Amino acid sequence: MARPLRIQYPGAVYHITCRGNDRKNIFRDNLDRKKMLEILVHSLMVYKVKLFSYVLMDNHFHLLIETPLGNLSEFMRQFNITYTGYYNRRHKRIGHLYQGRYKSILVDKGAYLSVLSRYIHLNPVKVKGMLKLPIEERIKKLTRYPWSSLQGYLNGNRRLYFIDYGMVLSEYGGDTEIARKKYKDLLYAELSKAIDIKDKILGQSLIGRSEFIEWVKEKIIDKDKSSEIPAVKKIHCYNSVEGIMGAIEDETGKSLDYMRENKGECRQIAMDLLYRLGGLKGEEIGQIFGVGYTSVSQERRRLAKKKRKDKKLRELIIRIEGLCQ
Repeated sequence: MARPLRIQYPGAVYHITCRGNDRKNIFRDNLDRKKMLEILVHSLMVYKVKLFSYVLMDNHFHLLIETPLGNLSEFMRQFNITYTGYYNRRHKRIGHLYQGRYKSILVDKGAYLSVLSRYIHLNPVKVKGMLKLPIEERIKKLTRYPWSSLQGYLNGNRRLYFIDYGMVLSEYGGDTEIARKKYKDLLYAELSKAIDIKDKILGQSLIGRSEFIEWVKEKIIDKDKSSEIPAVKKIHCYNSVEGIMGAIEDETGKSLDYMRENKGECRQIAMDLLYRLGGLKGEEIGQIFGVGYTSVSQERRRLAKKKRKDKKLRELIIRIEGLCQ
């Protein structure tokens, strides 16, 4: 597998994931968790890194950060080496603690900051066994989980001094109680559905709108020797709405105007491709068809079920995707 790009520049935002070696736990008790947070805060201060969201799970952690100085590698090296050294000393062990390199996804903060923040915060109730619990029980467990930044997003009185809440909450109007309620409502709504970000990630390294991906390619990757890395070949700009709808019309004879007026497979295909190949969010797709974002999610789920049983439908979608390349 091609090695993921490690793209760095001043002001870059990343979703960071780091897992235990062989999926083993990286925390044995709360003392370990407290020490990791202590080391994290120190590293944030030394390297002038902003932290928007975090969660500590048993065998991995997630961070959503910004590097004003463009120093992700230095920050993560200090952070991970320091915690590994502490962990090995305390538990009288040697060797690697983490499973290879940390994973970093470069983020278009103008479009995906809030989405990834909620994705990170939902981790404690997405583990095995939790999904079978009633929504009310999951909400209770989520809001009481002590090892994430969520509580400060739900209650202004529980803010942590080392978290920058304002940037994420700016999407909802700023660091206010009204904004916190909007964030909470979206988070709770997503308890009953998966936030799927995997099909939005390009080349294992970027997530963002077409203009962001294009800017990164032109200003950062094309001017850097890392462009020789095979993973760059997988990075491409999202297709335009016009290009996707044109491909669908070429294969089916159904126009956008027709799909706005008529439900059915063509409209479901359009919604799915606009999401996967066009990089549009549910709300944006809903505006095109005059429906809410929940309807978009429902239609995409229905299409996914049909695809599993209908070979001709799968072949049709493959042909349309071929026209979009």
